[in-house]
Amino acid sequence: MARFSKDRKISKGLPPGSLTFIGNKKMESSQLTLMDYDHENLTETHISDIEEIKHLKALPTVSWINVYGIHDPEIIQKIGDVFDIPPLLLEDILNTDQRPKFEEGEKNLGFILKVINYDAANTKIQSDQISILLGENYVLSFQEQKANFFDPVRDRIRNSRGLVRSSGADYLVYILLDTIIDNYLDVIASIGEQIEELGKKILTESNNLITTDLYNFKIEFSFLRKNVRPVKEMILLWLKSDTLLLNKKTKTYLHDLADLITQAEESIEIYSNLLVDGLNIHNTNINNRANEIMKVLTVFAAFFIPLTFLAGVYGMNFKYVPELEFKYSYPIFWGVVLIVGVTLFLYFKRKKWL
Repeated sequence: MARFSKDRKISKGLPPGSLTFIGNKKMESSQLTLMDYDHENLTETHISDIEEIKHLKALPTVSWINVYGIHDPEIIQKIGDVFDIPPLLLEDILNTDQRPKFEEGEKNLGFILKVINYDAANTKIQSDQISILLGENYVLSFQEQKANFFDPVRDRIRNSRGLVRSSGADYLVYILLDTIIDNYLDVIASIGEQIEELGKKILTESNNLITTDLYNFKIEFSFLRKNVRPVKEMILLWLKSDTLLLNKKTKTYLHDLADLITQAEESIEIYSNLLVDGLNIHNTNINNRANEIMKVLTVFAAFFIPLTFLAGVYGMNFKYVPELEFKYSYPIFWGVVLIVGVTLFLYFKRKKWL
């Protein structure tokens, strides 16, 4: 299967809004967790039945429902019924090949993006889709598999650090997005270190492994650019939105979020350009070494061409060659050879060809 797209045959011909999972199943069964909190109280629990969350919309507290495993359309549909999520947005949640996007509905806002993991040993980026829905007093997050991306956020809620316990659901969405974007910067920095180390090798070495590494990094950065660049558009659309689900205080933090994603985007472009420059330098080095070899071979040929000419002349089988009967012909021949050789050497040296 192609790296930049997933098989959509299963959804081919279905009407818009049809709930069909597109992607790879990463969990045997879905798991739901709940964090319900306000300034003073916090409740954490696992949800075994969707019926348990129906009352949450009526509560004044902030309810964060996280779904691990989105391969079951029936569970996604039940959650959509409880929180009035539009069918097209539910369809996007189930499509793990969805481009990062911002969706504004009447009762909720949708954010779909990718969270990135980097395997430095294999030079491979892996991604999971994260879908976040913001309602008046609730946040829904959908993850492909159980992961610890949001553990720092959970710790902040448990320990009542910062403004999260005294702010609304929109602030929770902000810190979730901030966590994902911070991870982008960490991944870019990790790959960037390897690219900078590779840049040092390019100046001193020339082998096929360098070409392979450059190509692999280029593929990974193309994948990274595909998933990171649209996030800036998503943040800006949220900033420009007139939705009542965004508090003015939270809006000020979104400008910082836009700056972070701009920084990530610029870093991707910088390292992508470094890869192109590195490939050009690597190819130039290979060509230069090839030219050096050709120069050496050419100099050797230049030395032996006149000597071969002399040997050829006196190696001809003519009966009357005047010099053949001369007593000192042989040493004179070698004398001429040496004079020609030394003269050529001094000439090449003066021309700085040697």
